[in-house]
Amino acid sequence: MSDQVTLTIDGKEIQGRPGQSILEAAQEAGIYIPRLCYREGLTPHGSCRLCTVMVNGRPMSACTSPVAPGMVVENDTDRINAMRRDLIDMLFVEGNHFCMFCEKSGNCELQAMAYRFGITAPRFPYLFPKREVDATHPEIFIDRNRCILCGRCVRASREIDGKNVFEFVGRGPKKRVAVNSDDGLVKTDVAATDEAISACPVGALLRKHVGYKVPLGQRTYDFKPIGADVEAGETNSVS
Repeated sequence: MSDQVTLTIDGKEIQGRPGQSILEAAQEAGIYIPRLCYREGLTPHGSCRLCTVMVNGRPMSACTSPVAPGMVVENDTDRINAMRRDLIDMLFVEGNHFCMFCEKSGNCELQAMAYRFGITAPRFPYLFPKREVDATHPEIFIDRNRCILCGRCVRASREIDGKNVFEFVGRGPKKRVAVNSDDGLVKTDVAATDEAISACPVGALLRKHVGYKVPLGQRTYDFKPIGADVEAGETNSVS
């Protein structure tokens, strides 16, 4: 069996490896496919749908779909990017995101994704849901107002930390991230050093005592837009 798979993304012929996902092959080729629920080192989930691409005319999630010989993939098209803008808009209005006051501002992947797609204000009406904040832990807090249900904390806690602290409960608009204690974060074995905390792409899971520590102009996405590292050939991006 050949150790190379040839496919085409947006008219560019690239090489992938058997078992590799479209997203991984694209990243190694310097092609950025937007994503929020994907994180290197975690099992791909495909829930955010931002990485949706057209494969031979059919929509597929790039993070969960393996490469195949002769694949023709469309990623950067007007139709797909319009869909991505709608998804980003909906993530903003379905939660309570006040970027100017958020400790994650400048380091937030959702905020950075909005800027990448030229979104400065959502087109849909805000829902302003009532969600819980758990600040019982001395080092960590969870603000569900900012949660986008990407599942990265759930998978990181299970697959890397080996703790199963976080899990989804509920369905539809009542779906939320819960912890494995009825008494809140303080009664779990989560630690500030856990990968689950670092894995959160937004300001839903944060370490206390370090908010706003990095000055404006020196934060992650103050320097370059999200995805710029991939497009520059730095394929070890974690997001």
